[in-house]
Amino acid sequence: MNLTDIKKSFKRHEARIRVGRGIGCGLGKTSGRGHKGQKARAGFSRRMVYEGGQTPLFRRVPKRGFSNARFATPVTAINVEVLNHFRKGTEVGLEQLREAGLVKGKVARLKVLGRGDLEKALTVRAHAFSKTAAEKIAAAGGQAEVLGA
Repeated sequence: MNLTDIKKSFKRHEARIRVGRGIGCGLGKTSGRGHKGQKARAGFSRRMVYEGGQTPLFRRVPKRGFSNARFATPVTAINVEVLNHFRKGTEVGLEQLREAGLVKGKVARLKVLGRGDLEKALTVRAHAFSKTAAEKIAAAGGQAEVLGA
């Protein structure tokens, strides 16, 4: 679609259809709602999953398994290469990562993983470190401090 496809309309606004104004309008008496019943009443709204009275699909399909996913503590992982963003000798924690825009959203636990290389000596504070991440931080002359749960 291009701006050239749009044609100027002569009608500014489409007039709304006024129902229940006699038989001449074609939508008089029952106003297009038919005769009686639930759908003819004011305020009627049907559930999205309603299937006309038959047993809904979610009740017909067997339930299987169990998931502990909603009880899991979300862990946000960052790699060692991301830490090169900071100056040498800086203490890097969750607050510093958030200020730098490297971690977003709600973070319950932070884990540092070992992908990439670290070229600066930093003091890194996180809830967990992979074995390679701790080795790379130490090799660069920094420290890996484990925070309590």
